[in-house]
This record gives sequence, C-alpha cells and structure tokens, in this order.
Amino acid sequence: MVSERGLQVLRAIVQDYVDTHEPVGSKSLVDRHAFDVSAATIRNDMAILEEEDLIAAPHTSSGRVPTDKGYRLFVDHLAEIRPLSAAQRSAITTFLADPHDLDDLLARTVRLLTQLTGQVALVQYPSFARATVTHIELVVLEARRMLVIVVTDTGRVSQRLATVPDDLDEEDVAQLRAQLGTLVAGRSAREGADRIAALRAQEPGDRLAPSLEVLAGVIGEELEEFRQNRLVMAGAATLAKREQDFRGSIHPLLEAIEEQVTLLRLMSEMEIDDEGLAASIGRENDAFGLGEASIVTSTYDAQVGSARVGVMGPTRMDYPSTLGAARAVARYLSRVLEEDGRR
Repeated sequence: MVSERGLQVLRAIVQDYVDTHEPVGSKSLVDRHAFDVSAATIRNDMAILEEEDLIAAPHTSSGRVPTDKGYRLFVDHLAEIRPLSAAQRSAITTFLADPHDLDDLLARTVRLLTQLTGQVALVQYPSFARATVTHIELVVLEARRMLVIVVTDTGRVSQRLATVPDDLDEEDVAQLRAQLGTLVAGRSAREGADRIAALRAQEPGDRLAPSLEVLAGVIGEELEEFRQNRLVMAGAATLAKREQDFRGSIHPLLEAIEEQVTLLRLMSEMEIDDEGLAASIGRENDAFGLGEASIVTSTYDAQVGSARVGVMGPTRMDYPSTLGAARAVARYLSRVLEEDGRR
C-alpha cells in the first residue's frame, strides 16, 4: 500500500520525467519540490515505490523513471485534469467553427488535437446504423453518368458517382428514383442495407433492372459504410519525432494507424470514468500489440449516439494536459453537433 507521501513522490517523479526526459533522483526531487523532508527520507519512499514496481532504474546508479504501473497509479489518482488556457480554448472555437459537414468537422478536430498535444489524434465516427434515410436523389450528369445522393435524418449526406448500363430518359430516372426511395426512405441505414441486399439477390425484372442493380449497389455500399465504425487520424509523423520515447519499435503503432481495426477495438474496450475519460497505458495494450503506447480518450455525443476522441503517444505522456485537451475538444464537438442537429 503506497502512503500519501509516496503518491506525492510518484507524482513528482512522473512530472519531472515528463518535463526533462531524464531519470529522477532523490536530490533533484528535494530541490524541485517542497516535501519538507530530507533526501534520505525521499530515498526510502523511492525504494518502496520501486519494490511496488511503480518506478524503476533504467541504468545502474541512475535516477528512477515511472513504470507502466506507476503511470497507471498516477492517472488513477489525478487530483484534477489540467484545464486549457484561454488561448487554447479560443483556438478550439475558431478552428472548429462553421464546418462544411461531419467529415470536415472531424478532419479539423484531429488536426487541432494534434496541434494541442503533439501526439497522434484519433476521432471515432459515430455509428449511423440507426440513422434514418430521409431521401434518395439521382442527378443525371451526362449520358449514363449519374450522381447518387443519400440523405439521413442526422444531416449526413453521401454522394457517389455511378455509371449505369442503359440510356435513361427523365421518366426512367424518375421511376428509378421512386423505386429506390420506396426501398430505403424512412428506414434505418441497417434496414435499408438489408433491403438493398435482398433486392440484389432477386432475379432481374423489367428493362430498367440492370440500372436499378447498379444504383442499388452504390446505395447499399454507402449504407454499409454508415454501419461501420471508422476513425479519422492525424499526426502520425509525431511518432517519428518522438521515437526516442519508445523502448522498442514504433512499427506496431504505424501498422495500427494503417489498419484502424485494432485501434477501434481498443478504444471501444477502454473503460470510461464518470466524466467520459479513459486511459490505457503501456502493457495494458499488449493484447493489441501496442504495449509501447498509451491512449487517452474522451467521449463526445452525437445525435445517433456517442463516440470517442482520442490521443495516442508514448507512455511518457503529459497525462493531465492530454486528458484536458481531449475532454475540451470532445465537449466542443458535442456542442457543435447538438447545434447542428437543432437546425
């Protein structure tokens, strides 16, 4: 059991190591922090922390650095999440103002979060599986070329180009629009995708069946994408800049960024606290091949449910500031989406 002063010593070691990237000794702790005890007493506290595997000596006769277990105890006992400065809050408001659509908003969000933290930023798309399709539109661009537009009640608008096998007149386009609208309009993305799949499994009918097949396929692909979890990311280059902070290779992190599935699984399994915050540190990520990294997340709310904003970096992370940035960005993102939903 770690004493209150032991926790204070651990906090000081984490803080100094994050700031200096140098192992921390008892003398520097006494010099930098007001413990009102001798260096010998601090050394005894550090010995207990080392016995508990909360700190370790990277080299013989060196100072000590936090272990993954030490970082976990530090995060679990954070007295407060560091608030953002007025300039940082202003940057959030300015950078995320008046997005063109959800894709633009989330792309801006990860760029902003990378700038605020200097780490890899991750934003999970909200799942649109329960969103209701409100409208299907077909716009003829040129012979056999058509723009297929799918609109949902959440405000998401999908646009895809399609090339149909038939020459269609206005009446044909109107008939196809009506057929597709009857098939999916007023239904959830999940139900719409299932109905599209059922249609495509049927035998071809009238002369418009080949064009209907193509257009239904495009809509079905879009609705399937609505159902899938996706991530938007930024800041992968920061891993190379901070490669010295990782004990081993950064390649598993780069592969996770490339694949997305691993990060989505990890983020979905992280346990959130009462404020919607979560942290998964070092060896806690071994099952996902990311034992070299820490990930912190904050939950944001969208009309169709909640999703997560996250930051990934080395275990030597400024957790109070990073959690504060993730929380502030998530709260603003929730507000933007709530206001957009009321329009």
